[in-house]
Amino acid sequence: MKLKTFFKIALFTSILGLLALISDFGFSQNKLSQNLLDGFYFLVLAVGVLATFARYFQNRLLIKRKVFVYVFDLLSIGFTLWVFYLYLFVGEPFKTDLLLENPIWLRLAVFLSFVREFSEVRMNYKRTLLNPAQLFVASFLIIILLGSFLLMLPNATYDGLSFIDAFFTSTSAVCVTGLIVVDTGTYFTEFGQIIILILIQIGGLGILTFASYFSYFFKGGATYENQLALRDITNSKMLGEVFSTLKYIILITLSIELISGLLIYSSLESSFFNSEYEEIFFAVFHSISAFCNAGFSTLSNSIYEDGFKFNYLLQFWIVLTFVLGGLGFPIVSNIFKYFSYRLRKLILFGRRQIAYKPWVLNLNSRITLITTLTITAVAFVLFYVLEYNNTLAEHDGIGKIVTALFGATTPRTAGFNSIDTSAMLFPTTMMVFLLMWIGASPASTGGGIKTSTFAVATLNILSLAKGKSRIEVFRREIADVTVKRAFAIISLSLIVIGFGVMMISAFDSDQSLMDIAFECFSAYSTVGLSLGITAELSHPSKVILIAIMFVGRVSMLTLIIAFFKKVKQKNYRYPTEEITIN
Repeated sequence: MKLKTFFKIALFTSILGLLALISDFGFSQNKLSQNLLDGFYFLVLAVGVLATFARYFQNRLLIKRKVFVYVFDLLSIGFTLWVFYLYLFVGEPFKTDLLLENPIWLRLAVFLSFVREFSEVRMNYKRTLLNPAQLFVASFLIIILLGSFLLMLPNATYDGLSFIDAFFTSTSAVCVTGLIVVDTGTYFTEFGQIIILILIQIGGLGILTFASYFSYFFKGGATYENQLALRDITNSKMLGEVFSTLKYIILITLSIELISGLLIYSSLESSFFNSEYEEIFFAVFHSISAFCNAGFSTLSNSIYEDGFKFNYLLQFWIVLTFVLGGLGFPIVSNIFKYFSYRLRKLILFGRRQIAYKPWVLNLNSRITLITTLTITAVAFVLFYVLEYNNTLAEHDGIGKIVTALFGATTPRTAGFNSIDTSAMLFPTTMMVFLLMWIGASPASTGGGIKTSTFAVATLNILSLAKGKSRIEVFRREIADVTVKRAFAIISLSLIVIGFGVMMISAFDSDQSLMDIAFECFSAYSTVGLSLGITAELSHPSKVILIAIMFVGRVSMLTLIIAFFKKVKQKNYRYPTEEITIN
């Protein structure tokens, strides 16, 4: 047998192993079927180990590639052999061994084997087949459909789930929205909650980010066409920055989620949990959900649950996490670079000269940060004043401040609630409408028209008021194409939301227009806040919301780009004329 054929067999076996894992967790197993699955797991692991050894035997230069890859291979093989030893040679006399009692190690080894084999697959994005926009849209659709079927597995829920509800939940998770038709904490089992958590993580980062980077990590390179496609998806300015951008995205995400998880865990009261495992799972779930701006919670009433709504330290860490997630990866990376530059200047002051960098904090970061801080400050003051004697009445002192900050920031696509949203005053609800519509920042895990779009529109208004023909800020001129994109996004968002309100009003005429509009704004901006009508909506209305969530996540402009053929630029221009606007 040729090694190339054997590698294909190893890949196919690892995929079957992953399907076996899904079957193992998704369905209840009797003793016979469990033994058969365990036996198959060992076959998968054996083939995986042999395939890894064969690669190094085939090409001895592999040992000289990235040390991280070599270490991963070494550790994964060592872990697999250790699992083999435990199950085959230690055996029954050591049944009390905690490692043997917990079958998770065997399943983890199978999953690592799949990751290793799948990462050897060469990713080839054919621009002639799918352009980057189509590829982006297709990846989301595939993950949503897979998530729907996984959530319908018997062991994912306690009472079963219809396809439309599974489809809605999967879309809400992948599009990091947070709208729910069933209670996440009580309706889904731990397995179901883990599926939702994985969908949130994939939706927040994008499946292409994971697949492409891991493929590049193990293979040490990528085709030119792949890099072109990924450059468009990651918004990288230069081709050489594509995989460094992917690396930063994954590194920033995992680092913030880890630190956030630890901080959330440290702020919890153990008396509200049955075990330490539940406490850890809560911290991990809410850390990922917060950073991805998903708004999903294992609590029935989100953070407004008894025992949590007065935990102001917990609320503060969640706010900090979803604000960082909502800033966008380029902004967070640029902030880290800025503080690193300032810190180096401070530490090395007087010792040696640091090269002066006038634009460490670029224009995009400056506009985004100023807009975010301004919106947050104004929203906080208004929320605090308007709700002081209403939803904030049960809090005192610092509690009012933290809860008001939570209420002012969560509408910008985070979706958690620490108050009774349906009890808000009418002026506050109107403010929340605006905050949801604006949303988070570009290249982030959040939705909405984005802070930069709102900033460009505002700057354009100010420029017109001053009689200027161009937008100037920080001694820079905003490109015309940016202004065009901003107003296209604004127009399309209002069209989609308006259409959604009209259709749901027709299907569920018994619901108030305010509640329906709130739901549509929340869905489009992938927020997840609700006035409590989501579960009561008819199936057609749920389908409409699914479509709005999807459009809001991938953006209507991306969908148009995906399905409209690009027109070639011509080397001529027609005479310019002005049209009467007002």
